[in-house]
Amino acid sequence: MEADDRKLTTGVSGLDGLLKGILPGDNIVWQVDTIEDYRAVAVPYCEAATHSGRKLIYFRFAKHEPLLPADFEAEVHALRPEDGFESFIADIHDVVKQAGRGALYVFDCLSDLAVDWYSDEMLGNFFKLTCPYLYDLETVTYFGLLRGYHCAHATNAIAETTQLLLDVYRYEESLYVRPLKVQHRYSPTMDMLHVWVGDQFKPVTSSGAVSEVLTSGKWGGGIDSEISTGAWERAFIQAEELTESARDQRIPPEVGKALLDRLLRMVISRDEGMLELVEQYLELEDIVGVRKRMIGTGLVGGKTLGMLLARAILRKHNAGFAEVFERHDSFFIGSDVFYTYLVSNGVWWVRQRQRSPETFLEGADQARQNILTGRFPDHIVKQIEKMLDYFGQSPIIVRSSSLLEDNFGNAFAGKYESVFCANQGSREKRMDDLLAAVRTIYASTMSDKALRYRAQRSLLDRDEQMALLVMRVSGEMHGRDFFPHMAGVGFSFNPYAWSEYIDPKAGVIRLVFGLGTRAVDRSDDDYTRVVALNAPNRRPEVNFDEVREHAQRRVDYLDLEANQLVSGYFDDLVVEHPGLPLEMVASQHASPEGRRDEAPWVLTFEKALAETTLVAHMREALTVLEDAYSCPVDIEFAANFFDEESYRINLLQCRTLQVKGREGSVLPAVEFSEDARIIQARGAVIGQSRLIDVGLIVYVVPEVYGQLPVGERHEVARLIGRINSATVARGVETTMLIGPGRWGTRSPELGIPVSYAEIDRVSVLCEIVAMREDLVPDVSLGTHFLSELVEMDMLYLALFPKQGDNYIRTEFFEESPSVLLDFVPGAEKWREAVKVIDPRGCTAKGAVAKLSANAVDQTVICYLDI
Repeated sequence: MEADDRKLTTGVSGLDGLLKGILPGDNIVWQVDTIEDYRAVAVPYCEAATHSGRKLIYFRFAKHEPLLPADFEAEVHALRPEDGFESFIADIHDVVKQAGRGALYVFDCLSDLAVDWYSDEMLGNFFKLTCPYLYDLETVTYFGLLRGYHCAHATNAIAETTQLLLDVYRYEESLYVRPLKVQHRYSPTMDMLHVWVGDQFKPVTSSGAVSEVLTSGKWGGGIDSEISTGAWERAFIQAEELTESARDQRIPPEVGKALLDRLLRMVISRDEGMLELVEQYLELEDIVGVRKRMIGTGLVGGKTLGMLLARAILRKHNAGFAEVFERHDSFFIGSDVFYTYLVSNGVWWVRQRQRSPETFLEGADQARQNILTGRFPDHIVKQIEKMLDYFGQSPIIVRSSSLLEDNFGNAFAGKYESVFCANQGSREKRMDDLLAAVRTIYASTMSDKALRYRAQRSLLDRDEQMALLVMRVSGEMHGRDFFPHMAGVGFSFNPYAWSEYIDPKAGVIRLVFGLGTRAVDRSDDDYTRVVALNAPNRRPEVNFDEVREHAQRRVDYLDLEANQLVSGYFDDLVVEHPGLPLEMVASQHASPEGRRDEAPWVLTFEKALAETTLVAHMREALTVLEDAYSCPVDIEFAANFFDEESYRINLLQCRTLQVKGREGSVLPAVEFSEDARIIQARGAVIGQSRLIDVGLIVYVVPEVYGQLPVGERHEVARLIGRINSATVARGVETTMLIGPGRWGTRSPELGIPVSYAEIDRVSVLCEIVAMREDLVPDVSLGTHFLSELVEMDMLYLALFPKQGDNYIRTEFFEESPSVLLDFVPGAEKWREAVKVIDPRGCTAKGAVAKLSANAVDQTVICYLDI
């Protein structure tokens, strides 16, 4: 490209002389007291730009009056900073990329961005991302900034990144300019205060005159720049003053309504649906309390909001809940810290590629590595250290709390990491572990499953910042081990009504002993206790032998000496820790020839359910939360016993539960011949009742799969994912997936280790009890895997071939023509293990496979309708 020999200029010859000329790539920041002072230097620059014939682009986004008149010859781009940081950056960079090299730019005053984004730190991030891009393209750009308006995290970032930084003062109708930074240029008088006279800038040599001018305006500095106050802190100082005045009854509480609305958008949420609910329960004092426990700035994210809001709802409904629910003393790492971390560690541009469905996975592996090895800003490290000192050596958990997470319609269940910190060892060791936990969660935003989840829900172009919730782990120390006595998940609507006596609207909880990880992860062949809240003593098992067979055996807990999360057997913990409240959580049942006191303890939670108010409190809490949200909710909780009558529940999380058709569907009667029946199941049916046509059946042959080595079982899972993807191109609307053991398990010996993304287009998921005779499909209510099935209205059923009211016509699935190779060419290796059946090709007349599922009766029938 030929060099452009048109002179670059500020439009004022004396200013060009003062600065020793304008160079390609110069970003010029003007610190001013008023917009008029910025306009005074911007207009000559813009006029000179149009006279030179160069392209002039004006970015218009601020609330102040336009810098240029409407008929000015400039290319104007109106932007919406309220749409979010990522969208704003992307829009600007698209314009700059299209304009190419050598264009000239002028921006509105940047200070309005700190208001729109409620953050000075994000203003600094914007500049660090935009300034180098403009520099590389050899542009010249004007920026305005209100002096003394921003904290050091913004002004320092701007000063370090820009090529030129100048102060502008107005004193007795004259304008003065003082260069603070002029890169690659120097003169003996350059950094002096200069007065603008005509077309010239003359040095002010009188000390008295200099001090009068400089003290007439705001001073943007300060000996200790860390204490400078920006828009964020000013808002909270005002909030504290209003809170104190309202408490002393000096002003009525409604005076702070406008400020509360602003603070809610600064800290809590910008989702209109959530804000409508939040405004009913959170007050100005609550938000001030959040700020006092906050690291950095920005929003607290969905998971934190769910926890805070649920507690406020319950507190307002029943003051007595304060005696039942454990107080929280959590801390919150603001969403701005995440963006700052990405910008500082060279990850931002990968992040931008993730906005496109065509490129969203590109560079993700390297980005995760950069995040895992990145550095935090010093001021954030200091704040995290103070938080760690508060917790001392108490175990803590760092939980993801992204902006979209746990919001209306987007559960993100299991997509982002949460990390336990046993928090033992030296202060340095504990700090390293805590920072590593934060990095791990930040890196999980770049994981394949998280990115695919966002892509599937058309969320790639949405601002998805990661805030963090740092909580004290609920539990008690038993020797070297730390765990709660109970933990679990609760649904206000029970999608698994295995008995006619169970009311789905009464809700359900899924209990485990120890940490709740076993309630939300589907990792091994263990079980949990599922409790219908209107019939807590009613169980699917018919006798104690079955209860024992299907009871929880393993426990997750923190080993404080090993400084890590571990799993162990409940029986071992009983021996090691004689002080456990066993009678509250476990039962003994002697055989006819044995003594009861010698029988092993079995986790049943019978006494806790039958002889305490736990069930009543859980049912009431779930009902109140569902009423407040106007839709079903699910919660995570822990509980600890102090004696046989006293316990505390720790409410850890609350989010909306995406359940469709919860009122039930009236199914028409179906008629079919015995020969047409291919599947019949009773029990363990989760989802909405339905009568549907099944367009495709994918059947994993249990006998063949059971003989495969572990590595090849993973290959089968990947093959399922390829078939799933191919259904779109082939126009398949309804797919039924049938296979042995547990779908979505992490252990291939227990089932098929697919991820949710590999079956996200499936309509019906069937588990055959065929991997091991003693392995029963655990009704995994509350697991992240099952949450996604419920959220996407996928029907789940378990098939027990050896039970009299269950049936599968094996020869149909194994002998029908398979179209596997039509869906995945080259998959000949798996022709015996995986059958892909188009029901229309199974008979000469072309059959239709129909499936009738009744969630109330817990029955499913699938038959061929010819």
